[in-house]
Amino acid sequence: MIYIVPKPTDTPEDNSTGMVIRALRERDYPYALLDLDAIDPFSPDISGETIWVCGIRQDGVQFEVISALGLTNRMVNDPHAIAVCASKAQTTARLLRAGVPTPKTIFTGSLTEAERFLCCHKKAVYKPLYGYDGNGIFPFTETSELPEGPYYLQEFVENDRDYRVFVIGGVAVGAIVRVSDTFAHNIHQGGTGTALMDLPDAMKEVAGAAARAVGIDYCGVDLLEQGNSYTVLEVNGTPNWHCMDAPIPNLLADYLIEEDRKK
Repeated sequence: MIYIVPKPTDTPEDNSTGMVIRALRERDYPYALLDLDAIDPFSPDISGETIWVCGIRQDGVQFEVISALGLTNRMVNDPHAIAVCASKAQTTARLLRAGVPTPKTIFTGSLTEAERFLCCHKKAVYKPLYGYDGNGIFPFTETSELPEGPYYLQEFVENDRDYRVFVIGGVAVGAIVRVSDTFAHNIHQGGTGTALMDLPDAMKEVAGAAARAVGIDYCGVDLLEQGNSYTVLEVNGTPNWHCMDAPIPNLLADYLIEEDRKK
């Protein structure tokens, strides 16, 4: 049995949970929806199961529930990995430790240190530590443009596009290229996504290494081209798969079934 935590942002037009459920039905594999607000996470009723967390509300409650469930169940994704991906600082720390290329970055509560970083790079990018969908990200050349700290800042990497690579089990299985007329290429910020039919080996290697560095089952890895390779901007622990040519719902369903059968 696979228990499914539906993504709260699903819509009839963009239903990530429903797509994977259809794939499970086609495979005649048992599943049940799990309402995190209607269960007792301390009860032994749900134990030794596979739980797919398609998404959670960022209200502090649901994360605590899946963390408790993670003590006695196989979670996809693991709550700790979801938390790592939600924090850009935690993601960067693991990327650097694993030797995965990522832009020069600082995380600090000191405006003085932020000024030193900007002095070294002349132009940098501010990102909210827990932001999502490209919200609140902007380039700057003066620290007077910054909001109140703390400051998660990255060197500015010149680009006219970025890439979202979908990774399952440490292997890149699909990607899109995103372009826009503005700084942020995220689709939620007005960017346009186009399926990338053939993934370069360097892209697959970097994206797979990023997923393994944060210890996550599946994710969306955002990349920029830098030199002859790619650099990792962030890792999304509850990704959508807009515009991808690869059959992500089928691949995810197969992965969930494989993991459930390992129990």
